[in-house]
Amino acid sequence: MRKVLLLVIGMFSLGFDAYVVAGLLPYIGATFHTSDSQTGQAVSVFTLCYALAAPIFATLLAGKPVRRILLLALAVFSAANGASALASNFSLLLIARAVAGIGAGLFSPLAASAAAALVSNEKQGRALGLTLGGMSMGTVIGVPIGLLIAEQVGWQGTLWVVTVIGLIAMIGIVAWFPNFPAVAPPSLGQRFAMMTDGRVSATVGITLITSVASLGLYTYIASILHSLAGITSITPYLWVWGIGGVIGSFSIGTLIDRTKRPGWLMVGILIILAIAMFSLPFGLAVPIVAFLPIFIWGAMGWASQAPQQHVLLLYQPKHGAASVALNSSANYLGSAIGSTLGGVAMVAGLAPSKFPFAAGCLIFVALLGQLSVMSWRRKENSGEK
Repeated sequence: MRKVLLLVIGMFSLGFDAYVVAGLLPYIGATFHTSDSQTGQAVSVFTLCYALAAPIFATLLAGKPVRRILLLALAVFSAANGASALASNFSLLLIARAVAGIGAGLFSPLAASAAAALVSNEKQGRALGLTLGGMSMGTVIGVPIGLLIAEQVGWQGTLWVVTVIGLIAMIGIVAWFPNFPAVAPPSLGQRFAMMTDGRVSATVGITLITSVASLGLYTYIASILHSLAGITSITPYLWVWGIGGVIGSFSIGTLIDRTKRPGWLMVGILIILAIAMFSLPFGLAVPIVAFLPIFIWGAMGWASQAPQQHVLLLYQPKHGAASVALNSSANYLGSAIGSTLGGVAMVAGLAPSKFPFAAGCLIFVALLGQLSVMSWRRKENSGEK
């Protein structure tokens, strides 16, 4: 498990970068004189390129030494963050964010697959939870600190910090990470079969819908809090969301290993997440419970990833990296779709205060899909047609 910690550092830098930008949107908008809906596309291009990069590079680079690929991914990621900090206009910032997304899309799914390969089957759930926990730690620690840095030296200073953390992760991987080959890529026929496997497509579809709701909503958290309750200082709420994420992502792995029922865990996660979304506007109106829906949202949103990855590894044991990359793509593609839809909705005149209700409805759709998958699997296991 100690080698898994090296991957956690890299995931920390990814989590820091991916989620701090949502908090930096007001600062970036002030620098480039862009609206909230325009600035939100800095999140969309990162997550979209992440989604596209993950499956493409999982195929092109599979079979190569894992350490070399991880180092390449972190090099691209770190260089792009430096370029983001140096961007002289909004267009250049978007290009740099897109390249950073490619680096993240290469690193994250391979790190998850490598973490599972480094431990015994009995500890795979824990290893996946720990790896994803690194990303949530980047959120809970990095995002609030990043906002404090932005207040003092500007949003560019925050992105320089992300760059340095990425370089530190590179040094650790060079010094201590084992050099073993990645899993050989599936053939075109095998990949097509994996994509058309109903179990895989249904699982990935549920991940997509969940991330459209959860991560898409997070992109506009500053606008939502201001619209609902006139909140301008969002740092405490980001702390709470991130703390929930750490608890959810670190605890879910142990629950998977103990219960051996990732599907039913996902059902519970989606039910609780939907409740959190619908109750968010009402909770903010009551000071004593204002942070509770934010905390639950963060915990359940982050916890939702490990059960899905665990199920996909069971479905595709010979092509774990490819299946995890596909799920990772769906997660970040959902974030890109959610960010874009949120920007379009704001331009169309929809108040951000309505976003939590829309997100709750999407989670309910994901829940219906998950229940359908569970029913389908029960019929398969019982031998019914």
